[in-house]
Amino acid sequence: MKQQTNKFRKALALLCCAVILPACTNEKKSFITGNVDFAVGQTKLMLQATGDPTGNNYPRTMKNNGRLSTTNMYDWTPGFFPGSLWFLYELTNDTLWRHEAEKWTHSLEPLKTFTGHHDLGFMMYCSYGNALRLAPKPGYADIIIRSAESLTTRFDERTQAIKSWNGGKNWDGVIWYYPVIVDNMMNLEMLFAATRLSGDRRFSDIAVTHANTTMKNHIREDYSTYHVIDFDTITGAAANKATAQGFSDNSTWARGQAWMIYGFTMMYRETLDTTYLDTAVGLADFYLAHLPEDLIPVWDFNAGEEGYVPGKNSNAVRIQEKPRDTSAAAIVCSALFELQNYAPDKSYHDYAVKMLHSLASPNYRAQLGENANFLIKHCVGSIPHNAEIDKPLVYADYYFLEALTRYKNSSLK
Repeated sequence: MKQQTNKFRKALALLCCAVILPACTNEKKSFITGNVDFAVGQTKLMLQATGDPTGNNYPRTMKNNGRLSTTNMYDWTPGFFPGSLWFLYELTNDTLWRHEAEKWTHSLEPLKTFTGHHDLGFMMYCSYGNALRLAPKPGYADIIIRSAESLTTRFDERTQAIKSWNGGKNWDGVIWYYPVIVDNMMNLEMLFAATRLSGDRRFSDIAVTHANTTMKNHIREDYSTYHVIDFDTITGAAANKATAQGFSDNSTWARGQAWMIYGFTMMYRETLDTTYLDTAVGLADFYLAHLPEDLIPVWDFNAGEEGYVPGKNSNAVRIQEKPRDTSAAAIVCSALFELQNYAPDKSYHDYAVKMLHSLASPNYRAQLGENANFLIKHCVGSIPHNAEIDKPLVYADYYFLEALTRYKNSSLK
């Protein structure tokens, strides 16, 4: 594994030579101001389109006719729009955005007892976690603790992991009884917060256990990743290694790799265990070594390549296409701004800045009033499901704004 990592780091160093960064602090300020102004204008239009939160109108994507597509609070994505509003408040210090963020965040409180799937970290920590960080109010901590308690009901000692979905099957019909997906790493930050807020180590212990199980089973020797591992609920062993949204079971789905980079960077921050830092670096180096020049990945790094065969029941026609996925790019961009604080190789900051500029370019950032009032264009939801292909996605906007915030707060250019 170390030999493979060294190869990726050499590729990383070569690619880094091509990175062109802003020349001065004034350019950085101008870049941030321009993107914040755009996000403010676009999000005001989004709020006009949605009205006040009803429990059923959380922005998610764009329909084929160009109109806004919303979802209810029990989807996995409702926490991202409130979270984006919190970032706008942080970026502007305008109380308008705090008011809107509070309104949309408070609408999600019923989810604190939700146990239907694993995405409570996205749903409740992107919303209430940012609320507690930026404008704490009585009750926020209790809501996060209660949400963490709901999430931990999905943990099983036999599998040493938090169950992601309640079932399913791979594209060849193999039934899953205890599927765990790489996205689940993103829920663990809320468990660490719950331990800090409550003093109960059970939450952070479960987070560490789940991360260790993921590290053991989802990561290949070269630091590429499996999307889904189905566990045997009796023995706890990995029974099936597969994909749900990638090209093939043995390929590397770009957004799955992004979740892992972000998740293990966070694990190092929370534990200071260098095993997690080494893992985050290995995952990031693999990702960076497989990017095109503009640093926006193809939706799956192995799409259409020899030796990677999609399942027979996947969308075999669309799956051969190679669109870019800006949602994966936004997630990794934000993660690299954090990873550069910990890793010896400081080129991660340079990559993050270049990625952010690429995302903000006319190729990937919308024009005011277009793109159903989302910020970022050209995302990929799930090609095998023929869903949300070349569409905006609310979580791409969330991580773009988080990356912009982290860049603004960074002392580096």
